[in-house]
Amino acid sequence: MARTESNMLPLGTKAPNFELPDSISGRKLKLSDVYGEKATVIMFICNHCPYVNHLNKEIVKLAKDYAASDVGFVAISSNDIEKYPEDAPDKMKVQAEQLGYSFPYLYDQTQEVAKAYDAACTPDFYVFDRNLELMYRGQFDDSRPGNSMPITGRDIRTAIDATIMGKRIYKEQKPSIGCNIKWKE
Repeated sequence: MARTESNMLPLGTKAPNFELPDSISGRKLKLSDVYGEKATVIMFICNHCPYVNHLNKEIVKLAKDYAASDVGFVAISSNDIEKYPEDAPDKMKVQAEQLGYSFPYLYDQTQEVAKAYDAACTPDFYVFDRNLELMYRGQFDDSRPGNSMPITGRDIRTAIDATIMGKRIYKEQKPSIGCNIKWKE
């Protein structure tokens, strides 16, 4: 696994639109379908990454904790499934069902959405405000596989809470660290 950091898309960037198939429902969903009135969280994840697997239960908990707060959540997998078949949509659906994802899990076959968001790793987290302007990009928290730090979601929860309250996040935003997105050649 290649340890890769987020590219840190500039704050204030408007969320690029997309229309991708949801591995769970089979429907094509747009950004407007996953939009949250107070915030929208976009996560680039995949099935096989140990960094994502380390956080998966807490990602599920995070989405459930904010379900009543008008925060939209969506996960996107952009990996090359020819080289990484465990990240294919049929397996994405199985993982989403096993873990109890309450949010769509979209497949970015062309990898154009990952490029539009300047995503670099899995997991890669983005929090947008009600105007779909980027308020936060970076890590879930300081926990990583093998570092024995507890998974708290502190960084992303602070970002979501500030965004809900309409406040800018001025503190340092640390990049996420994970497996590199598996780009097609």
